[in-house]
Amino acid sequence: MSQAFSFTATDAAALWAEVADAAEALVAGERDAIANMANVAALIWQAIPDLNWAGFYRFDGRELVLGPFQGRAACIRIPLDKGVCGAAARLRTTQRVADVDAFPGHIACDSASRSELVVPVVADSRLVGVLDLDSPLPARFSAADQRGAETLVARIAEALASNP
Repeated sequence: MSQAFSFTATDAAALWAEVADAAEALVAGERDAIANMANVAALIWQAIPDLNWAGFYRFDGRELVLGPFQGRAACIRIPLDKGVCGAAARLRTTQRVADVDAFPGHIACDSASRSELVVPVVADSRLVGVLDLDSPLPARFSAADQRGAETLVARIAEALASNP
């Protein structure tokens, strides 16, 4: 069953609240983590303006492995000691980077990306992966975007960790 969502908020906090509500509705009752990641990536891509990549990297116990996403083809594997995604996973803290070129060890999967927001996905104290958002605009992500993305991930982390 497909669901149609429309987003009407004009400020970041309210928009992220709408997206989190929609994401929670999308994953409700679905136990397949990959399906849930795919739908949430598509939802974020639809709702959040000025992105050139939105998706997930899954943690396989050693490194991050590309998961469902929207945007150009991406790096497949990211070691935890490399890039913004690796830092978010290794430190289990959100990384909000205004200028990716100034981030030591940044991995340029898409040279058009100028700023990045990466939120670790943790369920039952276990690292599941990261939500990665890239923008072609420098300093695209605000503190409100960070709080909104963190809240969204916290609300659906269990559904991103489950298996059929």
